[in-house]
Amino acid sequence: MDSIVFDGFSLSINDLVLVSRNSYKIILSDDSKEKINEARASVESFVDSGKVVYGLTTGFGALKNKIIDKNETAKLQENIILSHAAGVGNFFSEEISRAIMLLRVNTFAKGNSGIRLKTVELLVDMLNNGVHPAIPEKGSVGSSGDLAPLSHMGLVMLGKGEAFFKGELLSGGEALKRAGLSPIVLSSKEGLAITNGTPVMTAVGALAVFDAEYLLDIADIAGALSLEAVEGVPEAFDKRIHEARPHSGQLFSAKNLRNLIYGSKLVKSCDVKVQNSYSLRCMPQVHGASRDAINYIKSKVEIELNSATDNPLIFDGDVLCGGNFHGQPMALSFDFLGIAVAELANISERRTAKLVDPNFNNGLPAFLVKNSGLNSGFMIPQYSAAALVSENKVLAHPASVDSIPTCANQEDHVSMGTIAARKARDIVENSRNVLAIELLTACQAIDFRDLSKISPKNKFNYDVVRSVVSFMEEDRELYLDMNNVEKLIKNHKFKL
Repeated sequence: MDSIVFDGFSLSINDLVLVSRNSYKIILSDDSKEKINEARASVESFVDSGKVVYGLTTGFGALKNKIIDKNETAKLQENIILSHAAGVGNFFSEEISRAIMLLRVNTFAKGNSGIRLKTVELLVDMLNNGVHPAIPEKGSVGSSGDLAPLSHMGLVMLGKGEAFFKGELLSGGEALKRAGLSPIVLSSKEGLAITNGTPVMTAVGALAVFDAEYLLDIADIAGALSLEAVEGVPEAFDKRIHEARPHSGQLFSAKNLRNLIYGSKLVKSCDVKVQNSYSLRCMPQVHGASRDAINYIKSKVEIELNSATDNPLIFDGDVLCGGNFHGQPMALSFDFLGIAVAELANISERRTAKLVDPNFNNGLPAFLVKNSGLNSGFMIPQYSAAALVSENKVLAHPASVDSIPTCANQEDHVSMGTIAARKARDIVENSRNVLAIELLTACQAIDFRDLSKISPKNKFNYDVVRSVVSFMEEDRELYLDMNNVEKLIKNHKFKL
């Protein structure tokens, strides 16, 4: 079985995908084990000394001034898990549950959390043996971290709560038992370490970033097919235009489009057609802006993947209280992600609308079907794209501009980062479907042209679509075709 060694400092989004989606196993590095043990020794020293340290010998949040007897510190840690497991809604998917566990392990691997090695190793074993905590999606405001969802993960470590094992929803204790694992009794600081931090919002958002990166390529591919389908003008992609405004994403997208249509005999020079509408002509500017945004977001997420985000943190024997659990860096990033991806869908739907409209599609039949009137053709897929784009506009409203005080006003500014991440995920899913509709529609349109005139690269991607969907001679159940093309995108079948 493939595996990856983790040290708390070098986790990438691609690594996260390998573990969460491809079931790679994880291994803690020897250096991480040493750091975990050193930090744990500091925690035990503080507890034994009788010093007052937040979360070790005190209550939590607004109860920070409540001193806890040394003999009750273990009960304190269990209680934080029990009381904070207050999530609601549908459970996160298995892949997100795996990503959450992985990110919590990677934080612990840095050696700043003060948790025992055997507690970390239980989480590693759960992940490697397919025990996936049932974690409700809703209930985190994204400050003090993802308290509620992480507590549902922690419940399973205690043999409580619920978990999926081999596709079956079981009690946490039964899931551990079937995997050959045993629950743990927490010690000082451990409940706080498990529940405090940003791995839920980061897990959801990181997977969305990975998917969004591929949608950038799909947008260029779908746009190039649409350009050929309407016999568009290629001059707008001339390298000189984009070097005069050298945003890196714009340059990259323009190059993609030039390469995709290279060798086409369908596109027309500006001597024949003056210029295209914006949804075709401005693809490098719009797709490129989203590419720049997503590259920025990715850089922020990969910092967060390798960050210590719980509180307090241990440094060379010192216990320091801070605010690394606050999700604002991710909240802003994931709001930006949602906006950037929504624009890919926005412009894609406009191209689809042009393809089906005889007033704009340069001589193609209305709704791209023979005997229109009797057949509705591709009329309604464009409706579906329009509906998804409209939904995206609602979802793209930033979550991070909101805050609501919690914990008796101790936590008086919160990030809403987990809401931002979930919205971005939903926008990515909607946009993938919008782009699938454009790909499907563009291939139908191209079949009304001379297929021998299409560019070689566009012919490759046309053939990918036609491998699962045939030309539509008359009306049929188009949702099946739409779903099949969307699966092709999910499986990364298209190429620049």
